[in-house]
Amino acid sequence: MTARDHFDTLAPEYSVTVNGAPLPNEALADVIALSVLEDVGAASMFALTLSAWDTVQMKPKWIDDALCREGNPVDIGLGYRDDTPPLLSGEITGVEPAFLLAQPPTLTLRGHDRRHRLMRSRRTRSFTHCKDSDIASRLAGEAGLRPEADDSGVTLPYVLQHNQTDLEFLSQRARRIGFEVWVQDRTLRFGPRKTDASPVLTLHREVELLEFRPRLSTLGQVGKVAVHGWSAQDKREIVGRAAVGDESRLMGGSQSGPASVRRAFEPVASARVTQPVHGQEEADQLARRGFVEMALGHIRAEGLCIGTSALRAGCVVRLEGLGERFSGPYYVTSAEHRFGRQKGYRTAFTARRNTT
Repeated sequence: MTARDHFDTLAPEYSVTVNGAPLPNEALADVIALSVLEDVGAASMFALTLSAWDTVQMKPKWIDDALCREGNPVDIGLGYRDDTPPLLSGEITGVEPAFLLAQPPTLTLRGHDRRHRLMRSRRTRSFTHCKDSDIASRLAGEAGLRPEADDSGVTLPYVLQHNQTDLEFLSQRARRIGFEVWVQDRTLRFGPRKTDASPVLTLHREVELLEFRPRLSTLGQVGKVAVHGWSAQDKREIVGRAAVGDESRLMGGSQSGPASVRRAFEPVASARVTQPVHGQEEADQLARRGFVEMALGHIRAEGLCIGTSALRAGCVVRLEGLGERFSGPYYVTSAEHRFGRQKGYRTAFTARRNTT
């Protein structure tokens, strides 16, 4: 049995439902391409391209069909042989017909997961005596989504949303403490990066893993991070610190990016004064989370593999056959699942790792 056997690559399949009903057979026959893009830092999106020419009546089709109206809910799955696990649940946000010279017209339906509801308007308002997780729950409820927020720990006396969309504001708050914002169906989740999770699958070079381009860099890696703030109430400086050893769990390997910099170059430190700090607990949290985020950028990579719906943004995947330094677990930051008539099902992804 080969490592590729669990990918039945001879029979890629997809499923699309619109308004809760499967896409009609007439539309399925006209599908040219389908893609789903997930990213830990942005709303997930899909693109479905159809042939839009009726060869019997010799006129355009689908373009004016109620099936293709903006706002329609869409669910997409990709897989193999009658097994198409769900990849995205969202809504149509764009309709793009194309009329090209000497070619039949096409229609591309574009849409996003329900994070797009948090992008509709800019607001200026304040939140007092609450946690970032409380803010996430409130914004989810206002957008008609079910909140599922991990406790962010620190209660903040005052937070300002200044001329930002709810998604911009919530993403900014999440990045500040090393959290992520993502949506599954109608549930908004707010929680920390799960870089220490168990790998969801293993990809082997030249078996499931078709292409891989990692880039190791020590630029931006430092041995220590300090966050400086000022307590207006106590009239004193507040300093939060993090250093080698605070990277959380190493992702395989034996040496983190900050540790390798400390060994190879003269010790360097980074001071950050980015936003007001309200207390020692918040300063310590920002220093640790900033250090972890910096370390995770030690290796950045791009890859392409045989299509698999298990490879999702926000998961951990193990890569093998890349030598000792570059084999091991990677945190997936984006994944694009593509289905086409010529190449079948492929998954392109970007990933990060904090160690070698």
